[in-house]
Amino acid sequence: MRGRFRHGTIGFPVEGYLHKHRNGGKELGLFSFELTTDFVASYKDKKAPFGYRDAAGNSVGEITFLRTYSRLKADGTKETWVEVCERVINGMYSLQKDHAKRQRLPWSDAKAAASAKEAFDRLFTLKWTPPGRGLWVMGTPLVNEQRNSAALQNCAFVSTGSMVKTDPAKPFAFLMEASMLGVGVGFDDKGADKDFTIYEPKETYEYKIPDTREGWVESTAALINAYLKPDTKAPVFDYQEIRPAGTPIKTFGGTAAGHEPLKKLHDHIVSMFTGRAGEKLSKTDIADIGNMIGVCVVSGNVRRSAELLIGQIDDDTFLNLKNPEVFPERNSYDPAKPGWAWMSNNSVEAKVGSDFSKIIDGIVRNGEPGVVWMDVSRKYGRLIDPPNNKDWRVTGYNPCAEQSLESYECCTLVETYLNRHTDLDDFKRTLKFAYLYAKTVTLLPTHWEETNAIMQRNRRIGTSISGIANFADNNGWTVLRDWLNTGYEVVKKYDESYSEWLGIRQSIKMTTVKPSGTVSILAGESPGVHWASGGKFFNRAIRFANSDPMLPLFKMANYRVEPASESPETTSVVFFPIQTDAKRAEKEVSVHEKVALAVVVQRYWSDNSVSVTVTFDPEKESDSIASILHMHDGQLKTISFLPMGNMVYPQMPYTQITEEEYEASRMNLMPIDLSGVYAGMAADAIGEAYCTTDACEVKLIKDSQ
Repeated sequence: MRGRFRHGTIGFPVEGYLHKHRNGGKELGLFSFELTTDFVASYKDKKAPFGYRDAAGNSVGEITFLRTYSRLKADGTKETWVEVCERVINGMYSLQKDHAKRQRLPWSDAKAAASAKEAFDRLFTLKWTPPGRGLWVMGTPLVNEQRNSAALQNCAFVSTGSMVKTDPAKPFAFLMEASMLGVGVGFDDKGADKDFTIYEPKETYEYKIPDTREGWVESTAALINAYLKPDTKAPVFDYQEIRPAGTPIKTFGGTAAGHEPLKKLHDHIVSMFTGRAGEKLSKTDIADIGNMIGVCVVSGNVRRSAELLIGQIDDDTFLNLKNPEVFPERNSYDPAKPGWAWMSNNSVEAKVGSDFSKIIDGIVRNGEPGVVWMDVSRKYGRLIDPPNNKDWRVTGYNPCAEQSLESYECCTLVETYLNRHTDLDDFKRTLKFAYLYAKTVTLLPTHWEETNAIMQRNRRIGTSISGIANFADNNGWTVLRDWLNTGYEVVKKYDESYSEWLGIRQSIKMTTVKPSGTVSILAGESPGVHWASGGKFFNRAIRFANSDPMLPLFKMANYRVEPASESPETTSVVFFPIQTDAKRAEKEVSVHEKVALAVVVQRYWSDNSVSVTVTFDPEKESDSIASILHMHDGQLKTISFLPMGNMVYPQMPYTQITEEEYEASRMNLMPIDLSGVYAGMAADAIGEAYCTTDACEVKLIKDSQ
């Protein structure tokens, strides 16, 4: 019962640890624009409206913020939500001001201050947020001093069809480096059509790998080129300079994995090419290299990455890449010799009118492949609008398939939360600042020349929305369509006016729906276009590094804490019982309604794509998959399916519970005092470097069983 007496709260003592520290530890001169001290101070005592209060009254949104996005400051304390908002807004508007000054464009500090204050307030109240990467690095020296936007990019795509004889490894190098920067990368297998021959290197040379990101990437590229370029020496690697496992990585969070993952990658590449001189590079070879790179990058981290591999719908070999009977080694779950097929989600390139019959069995069995309609992506923005063919150069998609992309193109995303708004006018105001954040990121170059050329031409962004399913249930689909359609027109007008002011091209596409796993928890929203698995009452399972000082607090407060099934030595799972205002859980919604909602959002909102993973009951709804693909052929740009199955896996992100179980948790759990965590008794945040969507977590859990 709500009025139950509690014997105090669980937490670290604050005395001796609180330090006043403004601007998140920024260095003097980092920003050319700053919110005033008085304005920021006016929010210091306001309670941040994080979402998902659990049965003990603790905010799961705030706990997630502390775990993932609150950086350690110079004085050893952790950023508050106010300080993160300040850092993000100062960083964002400084980039605008710097651009305006360099281009000799009009700039008014007074006008910018008024805009920045409203942007700050709407960020503080969680009406919009940058993507997790933006919360982590916007306003840091990595962005605002080095002026490199790579760390702010959410996703990318590279086509192996761009392979050239002089540097065959280049697409793989891009895939690896972008992944190491935390960018999710899609790729394809079209390089096999370029007629590359495998060679056996005749000579070797010593190669001492430096302890840098570039060192890992360049060493791997040198090895690949040794087998795909004639008369090229093979490197013999010295790994001694690479930092040992467990060393903290300050820039992006997490810890170093040591040299072993890189050595395993190199050994894999040598093994797959040795003895094959004269053979042609195959599509399977490309898939293996890409997947092995992904495994190397994520080894030793709390989170997991996701790649997207795109193949052809009529390619039997591609369709069997995840079939252990055809490819037992790449699909092995033997701990002594694990496979690598799990690393990517696999999708087929289709066009309107394609025969889907060959992929139905795979979808019903394990949810793969997904489908991307590349012809629709090239021809259309929103599907309610006439075809414009503006995106005719598109060659692929990012891992979650919400952004159509050219080869070597990156994308910038931002999030808004429908149910945080009182009315349509309120939502329209939020869209201004969400859009402006994403557009601002396009002002910065990356360190990849090919990427810069494409991004400056396209200025592609993705203004996304979460909480769509709950909003539709609570307000009706007619209201939803009105908000989406009106909102899109508002973003379009903002892009016209701000592009003119900034002296840059209008964005080729501006809107999207991404599956916002982690940032949506901050606001307590269902991710993207999906109904939450848990419905009204559920346990939210969240993974923490075993070194996280918050873990003892959860144990003392009687939370259920377990070793993570996929990595018990390094990771624990904490279960938070939550009550929401959601009317339905995903299993209570038919597969047809889930697809229909995605179609509506693709028509009225997203000129990029709608990332949707349609869960279905394999016993009752498997027969519907073929008809859905036929009925909605050309009405979506991408789709994937996931059978819910009869197996109940432990530690899933969402697990439904009864109201009685929730009430029992309220009697058992205790509130936690997080002030000591802010005061410096915690490790640095892990940062959002990799895929953190619910779908990624589900795949990780299932694959570990």
